[in-house]
Amino acid sequence: MSSIAMLIGRILLSVIFIQAAISKLMDISGTIAYFQGLGLLLPSVTIWPVILVELVGGLMILTGLYTRIAATVLALFCIATAFIGHSDWSNIVEFQAFMKDIAIAGGLFYVAAAGAGIISLDTRRGV
Repeated sequence: MSSIAMLIGRILLSVIFIQAAISKLMDISGTIAYFQGLGLLLPSVTIWPVILVELVGGLMILTGLYTRIAATVLALFCIATAFIGHSDWSNIVEFQAFMKDIAIAGGLFYVAAAGAGIISLDTRRGV
């Protein structure tokens, strides 16, 4: 049962990152404008590493490939995203988004510690 639970957990964690990357790819100009609004430097450049981290990291969590590394990178990404993108804590919606990013980071740190589980490419690789 724990193997199935770990797989389901990885699927649920990965979907948010894969979907976010696809959304950014579907509206590159809107995402760049959003990044500009956040005050990010070089938003037309920044968008590409963000999409890469979300898409590749999400797929790695989904498949269980280099899971501990991917989970750690995505956890740190979530913490950065929380502080950069949701820093207006006087707005309850922004504060809730901040807390969700922090909670997702917590789940990812748990995956980094526990590994992918038996149903994963890491297991097939002998990790």
